[in-house]
Amino acid sequence: MTDVAIYMPSLRGGGTERAMLTLANGFAARGVRTDLVLALAEGPYLIDVAPAVRVVDLDSRRVSTSLPGLARYLRREQPRAMLSALSHANVIAAVAKGLSRGSTRLVVSERTHVSQNLHRSGSLRDRAMLPVMRFAYRNADAIVAVSHGVADDLRNAISVPKERIHVIYNPVVTPGLEGLASAPIDHPWLRGGEPPVVLAAGRLTPAKDYPTLLRAFAKVRRQRDCRLVILGEGELRHSLEMLIGDLGLGSCVQLPGFADNPFAWMRHAALFVLSSAWEGLPNVLIQAMACGTPVISTDCPSGPREILEDGKWGTLVPVADADALSEAIIERLGETGPNDPRVRASYFGVDRSLDSYLGLLLG
Repeated sequence: MTDVAIYMPSLRGGGTERAMLTLANGFAARGVRTDLVLALAEGPYLIDVAPAVRVVDLDSRRVSTSLPGLARYLRREQPRAMLSALSHANVIAAVAKGLSRGSTRLVVSERTHVSQNLHRSGSLRDRAMLPVMRFAYRNADAIVAVSHGVADDLRNAISVPKERIHVIYNPVVTPGLEGLASAPIDHPWLRGGEPPVVLAAGRLTPAKDYPTLLRAFAKVRRQRDCRLVILGEGELRHSLEMLIGDLGLGSCVQLPGFADNPFAWMRHAALFVLSSAWEGLPNVLIQAMACGTPVISTDCPSGPREILEDGKWGTLVPVADADALSEAIIERLGETGPNDPRVRASYFGVDRSLDSYLGLLLG
């Protein structure tokens, strides 16, 4: 009998996928019988699934069409508990539990600032999610928020009682992170004697607000010789490439796409910048800190202020303020800062997160 099932749309590259995979592998390493149930078993993280974790492929191109398969899985396997992530997948998990009529304990997890994420979406489907979530989450036995800011937003957005929400930080700093950060990386911009590299990482989506970062970087370039690398893929690639051209940054900005090992980039970068308009708990900010890289972040909802403890471990700037961001980048380039960010990053280790999740899932 399976102890814990983790239900996700896929293992396409992203912070949520990496965090849930880390949980699955961590559960299995502790002897917990773990299934990774995917609407569609695809994505670059598939190769990182531990042999002890069973991958269940529901073979559905859309999360919504995975509902019958997930309900059948729950009836057939009857796992003791199931953990899901991402709002649309959480709704499907809640409905599937109801259809299965089983005793599986369901824990849904919210990874982002829900009200901001849905309000800013241009999709009518997304904007209709809040009332659906209010209804579906009644089938969940518990709800996890990845930061206190996400928890507060959930209480307000979908009227969830405070006692049903548990704040558990992501398992971000893994035992293998240091080894990956120390790996060699062959890129001409990272060789000795080259100008400093400013790094950003995350999907090329509206939430990350890379246009503000690019406009800020254009201002930085008027005073400092430096370069910018943005790791990640997404639907805004073309518009960002157009903006890079319009700002005359073609020779000093690169979008290399998804990186199998972003930690080596972080270790070699002079500075890491998170320019997001909204987040949940930005894993990449913690990962950069764990690599010892100085960080700048927007003070967006939610997560950065919690992670940086009001600016103790890095610089906070207003959201969508290119002037403030450029000034912070100029000020921080070449500086290590008064506090070693690795000290704070260690708080977001795997063991602490595994203990909290297993306590909530299995009691």
